[in-house]
Amino acid sequence: MAERGRGWARAVRGLLLDVNGVLYDSGAGGGVPIAGSVEAVRRIKASGLKLQLCTNETQATRESFARKLRALGFDIAVSQVTAPAPAACHLLRERSLRPHLLVHHDLVPEFAEVDKTNPNCVVLGDAAENFTYANLNEAFRLLIGMEKPVLISLGKGRYYKETDGLKLDVGAYMKALEYACDIQAEVVGKPSKRFFESALAELGVPPEQAIMIGDDIVNDVGGAQQCGMRALQVRTGKYSLQVRAEKNDFEVFPSVSLYLWKQLPGASDGSWQGQKAAVEHSQWRSLSQRLSLAEH
Repeated sequence: MAERGRGWARAVRGLLLDVNGVLYDSGAGGGVPIAGSVEAVRRIKASGLKLQLCTNETQATRESFARKLRALGFDIAVSQVTAPAPAACHLLRERSLRPHLLVHHDLVPEFAEVDKTNPNCVVLGDAAENFTYANLNEAFRLLIGMEKPVLISLGKGRYYKETDGLKLDVGAYMKALEYACDIQAEVVGKPSKRFFESALAELGVPPEQAIMIGDDIVNDVGGAQQCGMRALQVRTGKYSLQVRAEKNDFEVFPSVSLYLWKQLPGASDGSWQGQKAAVEHSQWRSLSQRLSLAEH
């Protein structure tokens, strides 16, 4: 990503944050906040920067999700959450599609106003325990029986992290249906460019004045960069040096990566990743100081 000037940090007006693996690790009892994340959100909001959560969360409605985050200590309103289900509902109405839903039961209320009679498409989300053979096979049969099958996937992640370990994400099941039906799914959610553009619209900030912070090199970093944003990768959540060493074929690199929310990026700590144009350390330092995220 080409640098647009030495003072870009001063022009930053807003942040997009991933949630799972960045602010908290999901799991039993609602999950647990990642160390320093609650205070980081407080400082970001106090800094005057705009803040929007850009998440592929599809196991709860936006209202329930925001309520859970508040219970964990995050000062977040429903309007500050950009999630795939509302975007999918807009697409369904726009194209007169009637979905068969293979989603988590807690997400179903998001589709209450959508006509689901005589389905002419399949909507796939992180269904968790609903990803049974019978449910997947039903979705397959519906798709294979359509003259022009339409599969809409609420994200394409490979896996995500919960408190008890890594879990398969919706992308694995999406690929199974793509292969079986010889089709390509339409992704509503990260890393879709349209989804990031909708998050930026809700943030009210152009891409060159926003930064994405996430743990996923493809869905967070790659998706943001294709929209013209800078992207920071935190070394929490699904980030793993071992995974990156074994499977580093994404050709996507973050602008910078941090071990912890409170860590200031250093020029010689091994955190810098290769990019076509080098990121100016002084600018990241300036932004970190602006957010008061450096250690005191």
